[in-house]
Order: sequence, then structure tokens, then C-alpha cells
Amino acid sequence: MHTLRRSFGLQVLIGMISGLALGFVARNLGEGSGLAETLRIVGEIFVQLLKTLVVPLVFTAIVASIAALRNLDNARRLVISTLVWFAITALIAVTIGIALGLLIQPGVTAGVNAASAVAPKAAGSWLDFLRGLVPANILGLEASTKLADGAARTALSFNVLQIIVIAITIGVAAVRIGDAGAPFLAFNASALALFRRILRWVIRLTPIGTGALLGNAIVRYGWQSLSALGAFSIAVYAGLALVLFVVYPILLIANGLSPKRFFAAAWPAIQLGFVSRSSIATLPVTEDVVERGLGVPRSYSAFAVPFAATTKMDGCAAIYPAVSAIFVAQYYGIPLHAADYVLIILVSVLGSAATAGLTGAVVMLTLTLSTLGLPLEGAGLLLAIDPILDMGRTAVNVAGQALVPTIVAKRNGLLEQTSDNPSQQIPAASTTAPA
Repeated sequence: MHTLRRSFGLQVLIGMISGLALGFVARNLGEGSGLAETLRIVGEIFVQLLKTLVVPLVFTAIVASIAALRNLDNARRLVISTLVWFAITALIAVTIGIALGLLIQPGVTAGVNAASAVAPKAAGSWLDFLRGLVPANILGLEASTKLADGAARTALSFNVLQIIVIAITIGVAAVRIGDAGAPFLAFNASALALFRRILRWVIRLTPIGTGALLGNAIVRYGWQSLSALGAFSIAVYAGLALVLFVVYPILLIANGLSPKRFFAAAWPAIQLGFVSRSSIATLPVTEDVVERGLGVPRSYSAFAVPFAATTKMDGCAAIYPAVSAIFVAQYYGIPLHAADYVLIILVSVLGSAATAGLTGAVVMLTLTLSTLGLPLEGAGLLLAIDPILDMGRTAVNVAGQALVPTIVAKRNGLLEQTSDNPSQQIPAASTTAPA
């Protein structure tokens, strides 16, 4: 099995390299070329397959988690520990973002035209968190209508935070009614096993999907637009790199875990987050690597990972808004004081929960700007390169969503041997990994 895992990792690496090469070829041929369209369609199909599994997997996994948590004496402690580690890692990330913003001063050297400063159509609000907690319907579905080509188009989407609330409510009710709920819990367990089997089939398409998504990103965005906001881009990606490759390994070592083994197991989810730019689309893969690769028991991960996918965003909700707020203040010549930096920290630690279920880091950015009293038009200056930055932000988000459950499980003595190879439990940092 270990050979198969390494073989699959090699396949994904080959897919990424192939996607890069095909992306540059398609970019030279033009966005309307057949190769470019093929990359786009294949990538979209892969993400759509993952999104299709999100709702049933999250629902059945959380209901099963509620049923399993009733047998754990420390369920409340696990929930509290998860929230505490969410806050700790967010605090570290936003502090790094503020430090880099002050050091690099991206707003001073920006070459972006002020005419592009247009306020986003949607802005974040602290009330969105409360609205997001209340399900609009039992399925957690939301409908939106937009005008396109002179015609009204209605699209359905799901709010994962609402699905979590619905699943927790139904799971608790099924447990509380005793024997009457047993058949439902048994059916739910069977459905969970079924959807996990389908997930494993979809994951096998990761090399193809990753290559297509990465190639499509090269075709659509390239890297030219980074030049006008070079210092800002450097500050954001430097912060992302520090959190991913310095802070997270330090936290792993401090908790007796091996960074090498963590990244080896979590890398498929991290790289899929990078190319798909969606924690929700990556959620099924994140759940799989956390449980099968990192040894976090399903009874805990079924709650922690979906919850993290909506509220644990060190890239989008900590590093990015911190650097962006400093950029906007510097660009408009507005001085920030110590109290303002404290507000940035508070918004970053609490704001990801307040914007749960909403789309993109722009909502989090506008929430930060409005809290500080900075012009919302400043967010419009950054939209041109947002897709490129979003790739790195989402990768860090996904890594954090795998990191916290692993650390909490380790600190509570819950880490178990992985199902792929029972002889290979995640070793302590001081232990040599088995060959």
C-alpha cells in the first residue's frame, strides 16, 4: 500500500507538470483554442464531481460523528480545543501578515491605476454569521438569479455551514430518541460508507483533474498582472509561505508530530486546494487524507474537517486581509495606529466565522476595511490579481484545515494507525519514519 501511495503521488506530480506544460502551450494558442477549452472543461468536471459529493459526505459524516461522540467522554473538550487552535493559528498568521505589510510597504510602491478602485458589489457584515447559521431550507440550498445575455439565469448553491447545522441537529435528535433513531443511524452509516467508496473513485482522477485545473489557471491568468502589484503579491505569498512551511512545521514538532509525514499525507489536498481555489471542492479529499493518511479518527474528523472548511482560513481570513488593509491604508495615505492593528487581529481571528458560507476572500477583505473605516474602493485595486493570490491562499487554508484536527487528535491521544498501512502510525518528530 505504501508503494501505491507513492505511485499515486508520482501520478499527481506528473499531472501537475503536464498541466503546466499544456497550459503554456494553450496560452500561446489563445484562450479560444481547442486545447484551452479542453483544459477548462476537464477541470470544471473534476471540481463538479467533488462538489457533488460534498453535501452527502458532510451530512452523513457529521450525523455519524454525533452518534460516535456520544461514546467519547471528552467530546466537549475536543470541540473547545478545536476552536482554541483555530484562534491560535489565525493569530499567528495575521501577526505575520501585519509584520510583512509594515516591512514591505506594498501600498507605497503600487503601480496600479487609481481609476480601477471600484467598490465590490458585496461587502462582508458581522450579521452574515448569524444569518448563515439559520438554514433557509432542510437541504441548505440557496438560489440566486443573475442577468446574462439579456436573460435571467437561476443557479442553486449550497451553504455548507447550514448543512453542518442541519446535520448536527438531526444527529443529536436521532441519538436522543433512542431505539427509534437506531434504524436511521444505521442507514446513515451505510450511506456514509457508500459515498466514501465513490469518493475514492473520484480521487483516482486527481492527477487528470489537477493537471487540467493548473493548465487552465495558466491560460486564464498567466503572471503578467502581478507586475503592477508586485510588492503586494510578494508580501502575500511570503506570508503564505512562512505559515505553510515554517509555522505549521514548528507547531507539528511542538506537538510531537513529523512535518515530513504530515505534508506527505496532506499534500494531495493542499495541491488540489491550490489549483481548484476552493476549500469546499477540496473538502472530500481533505477528509480522506486527514482520516486515512493522518490517522485522525472519523468520529472526530467528521465534525472538525467540515467545520474547518467553512471557518478555518489562515490564508483568506488572516494573512490576506491584514496585508490588504495595510496596502489600502498606505495607498490612500491613511495612517494606522496601534488600535487599528488590534482591530485587524480581532477581525481576522473572529471574522472567518462571521463570513462562513460566503464566497471568496473579498468578503473578508471588505469586512476588515469597513471595520477600520478604510475606503471599500481599495478592494477594487486588488481584484485583477485576486485569482492568482487565491491559489496560494486556498492551499494554506486547506493545510490548516488538516493541521488543527491532527494536532487536537494528537494532544487528546486519539491518533490511530492509518487504514492504508496499519503498521505506519504517524511518528513523533524525533522518530525516524519507516521506509
